[in-house]
Amino acid sequence: MKSENQVLDPDVILIGSGIMSATLGAMLKVLDPALRIQLFEMTEEFGKEASNAWHNAGTGHAGLCELSYTPDYGSDGKVDVSKAFEIFHQFEHSKQFWSYAARTGMIDKVEEFINPVPHLSFVYGQEQVDFLKSRFTQMQKHHFFEGMAYTEDREQIREWAPLLLEGRDHTPLAVTKMERGTDINYGTLSAKLIEWLGQQEGCGYATSHRITNLTKDGTSWKVEVEDLTTKQTLSTKANFVFIGAGGGSLPLLQKSGIKESKGFGGFPIGGQWLICDKPEIVNKHLAKVYGLSPGAAPTMAVPHLDTRIIDGKKSILFGPYAAWTTKFLHIEGKLTDLPGSIRTDNIASLIKVGLHNIPLVRYLIQQGTQSMKARMKELKAFFPDAREEDWRLIDAGIRVQAIKKEDGDAGIVHFGTEVLTTEDLSLSTLLGASPGASVSTNIILEVIKRCFADSLETPVGHARMKAMVPSYDEDLTQPEMALRQRELSEEAFKTLNCIR
Repeated sequence: MKSENQVLDPDVILIGSGIMSATLGAMLKVLDPALRIQLFEMTEEFGKEASNAWHNAGTGHAGLCELSYTPDYGSDGKVDVSKAFEIFHQFEHSKQFWSYAARTGMIDKVEEFINPVPHLSFVYGQEQVDFLKSRFTQMQKHHFFEGMAYTEDREQIREWAPLLLEGRDHTPLAVTKMERGTDINYGTLSAKLIEWLGQQEGCGYATSHRITNLTKDGTSWKVEVEDLTTKQTLSTKANFVFIGAGGGSLPLLQKSGIKESKGFGGFPIGGQWLICDKPEIVNKHLAKVYGLSPGAAPTMAVPHLDTRIIDGKKSILFGPYAAWTTKFLHIEGKLTDLPGSIRTDNIASLIKVGLHNIPLVRYLIQQGTQSMKARMKELKAFFPDAREEDWRLIDAGIRVQAIKKEDGDAGIVHFGTEVLTTEDLSLSTLLGASPGASVSTNIILEVIKRCFADSLETPVGHARMKAMVPSYDEDLTQPEMALRQRELSEEAFKTLNCIR
């Protein structure tokens, strides 16, 4: 899948073909049509690692149902929902940009990457029910979540998600529902954006091309690239490099030798899904149902019973089950990735993570080695009548959590997304994981604001950004912005064909 118009010595080089590089390339080209942009991808297709539909939950993370964003009670005895507001606001940026892309022909056939699927939070046991009720009480006060519904009534729950009730005992239950949730195939979306980019003047892409080295050469970056098909090596330069290579970002960051990379390490976490394709089961369920995380589980392993629509086919996924791994990538990863990333500047951090996160390491090993019977036991907490013969196990993606020194305390595992940018603004790297894909537009906006500020400061540049993301410089969380938020959301959902 090599573009016919590869660009030598472009203004911008994008490394990796996931949703981050795809979004940055598309937004920069609209913002400044004169930019020359080249993208390199190591695999044969676009978005096959973390953005691949089978490697993530495909959720439009907006804080609607993810209980990991509202994990604790505040000092006032009420559930703290501030993180959910933040995620919702950031997802609004993504919806607006995707809507712009659909309206302008940048992407077509939106149903191939986004479909309406309600988002539900599900809990059982009186303690969890009390928690969810407090969460709902706090969230429904805000205009972001005014459409949320709450119930403990079993007949209502059966109407929303019948699988949750099949074979269920009399344990107290509660569910919240947001009708306007989404299921998203980020791999397909990435491919659509990159294919559009490759058709623009001065832009190109190349798959099966591996970056072998990055070195600063005066005011530009020298990038050495191996063509994995011909085994030939080429050298190219760019004033700005974006490393959006998922688990492959850390090794490339280390190759760059920049001072900002010192002390950074990576902690890979693998994942697996149980999948059901049987129509008689799949057709009973249309929802993304999220529960509470088990004690030692990382945030990316919060259990959910998910409707997925991938390549036009509907399935149910349950998981993810986390697993211990030393690979940084699902497809191109090697068992030596983790040991190969150890440097004198990050070894202390890595050791401290191992010592201070023994329960997490134990949990990952236990998860990866558990039997099918044990996996089914977890599934039955959501779907009591589930039968082992109806489900199969597949590998999910790998997330490399960023580890760095912070406030003098080494060895902190950072769940979330970390953007690292050089002091001279010539290189930016994305590290971390969930909810990255869902809030990709907001993350890329921050990269553009910092590294391409001049393009935003002109009247033309500001207008172009407002066309792509109308609320990019507005705070939709404020009460006086409720009508504005609703109008923008309505327009985006209408364009994306996500209104039932």
